[in-house]
Parts: sequence; C-alpha cells; structure tokens
Amino acid sequence: MTKSELIQSLADRNPHLLQRDAERIVTTILDEITAALARGDRVELRGFGAFSVKQRGARTGRNPRTGETVSVDAKVVPYFKTGKELRERLNEN
Repeated sequence: MTKSELIQSLADRNPHLLQRDAERIVTTILDEITAALARGDRVELRGFGAFSVKQRGARTGRNPRTGETVSVDAKVVPYFKTGKELRERLNEN
C-alpha cells in the first residue's frame, strides 16, 4: 500500500473527513514519527510495532560490479519491530 492508497482508504472509511484532511492526518503522523527518530527517540504503537534507530558501524564493503573493496562509513538506520498483536493477526490461519 502506498501513501496515497492509505490516504484514500482512510477517506473512504471516514466519509465525514475530506480527502485533504485525511492527507493532513497521514502526513502529520509520518512527519512526527520521522522527527522522533531523527531525535533518536523510539516510537511505539501498541499492537502494531515499534520504530527505532540502530547504529551501523563502519566496515569494508565490496563493489559488486567491479569486485573492488570500498570503505562504508558508519550510519544510523531506521528499524521496525512488529508488535505481538500484529504478528498474531498475520499468522492466524
């Protein structure tokens, strides 16, 4: 599902919301999650999962095209861990 599909689904399920209001809601939520992660905070949505950031250390990598070794700098990457309720809903058969 893309962001625009999420906005459309939210607007369809809530006819009292205008399309632009649904877009503002989704954009605000995503912006707040992004801002919290940029500050190094953890964002937990009960029943859904938790967003956090992880440090990746510097390492030596390999260019797959040429086979040449290259230096890869340390970086911070986003990480998502699913919540128990989401895992259970995905695995119910």
